[in-house]
Amino acid sequence: MSTTTTTLAAPRGGRRAADGVIRVLVYLSAVVAIVPLVWILVSIVTQGLPAILSASWWTQDLAGTTDRRAGGGALHAIIGTLEIGLVTAVVAVPIAVMGAIFLIEYARGTRWSRIVSFMVDILSGVPSIVAALFIYTLMITLLGLGRSAIAASLALVLLMLPTVLRSTEEMLKLVPDSLREASYALGIPKWKTVVDVVIPTAFSGIATGVILGLARVMGETAPLLILVAYARNLYVSPATSNMGTLPTMINSGRNVAETLPGYERVWGAALTLILLVMGLNLLARGIARASRLKDR
Repeated sequence: MSTTTTTLAAPRGGRRAADGVIRVLVYLSAVVAIVPLVWILVSIVTQGLPAILSASWWTQDLAGTTDRRAGGGALHAIIGTLEIGLVTAVVAVPIAVMGAIFLIEYARGTRWSRIVSFMVDILSGVPSIVAALFIYTLMITLLGLGRSAIAASLALVLLMLPTVLRSTEEMLKLVPDSLREASYALGIPKWKTVVDVVIPTAFSGIATGVILGLARVMGETAPLLILVAYARNLYVSPATSNMGTLPTMINSGRNVAETLPGYERVWGAALTLILLVMGLNLLARGIARASRLKDR
């Protein structure tokens, strides 16, 4: 039995020249995208590394210190950032997951599904300062509750919701309908099928989306500037009107002269924030990789 071998000829003439030009443009675009990122990372690491290598950076706040006085750390800002992120996730994740379940399991292809999807698309394009002004109008102007870390978290909820909802929606779409049909065939009601079959199957993807959504809002600054006052000492209660966070710590020291100790602390806060966000992204990748290995 004879076999036929097909040989692909290399491009010639104008096609070869066009191919070379496209290759050069692609590589050039990659370099243009990577160089600024590397430049930023190198600058932040070199400027901020001396600050975060100090043990006091992780164990002390800035109470009693000034931008002209050395010492102190970022404990207040780290705790504040994590606390606001936790409150944001506690509120946003259940709403986003239940919204995605509604769109995929109960309203797929209906008019309500199209309306909700359209509103989510609009919400995903809302600037952070607009979300902050909305919460300011609602909680402070109308309800008279005052500025607080909770108010800042609610503004971040509006920014986190579309990210988590969309990622959860896509993960639920990947669950084979055969699993749902098998559950229905056994007489299991729809709500129990969703809880015991659909969500566990898509859990790793949902968790990844939640972590990425949290990483997306942790660096937001506008809601924090409008809705909570920056504090140099440690506050734990989310109901307080003063709380330090890494973004507002960076903002408060952005005009400090290079010769002052406060200048080094600003770069240290920037590097700490990058490490937190990077850690969340690595955690999301680890969950996704563990899920792929489990499927194999």
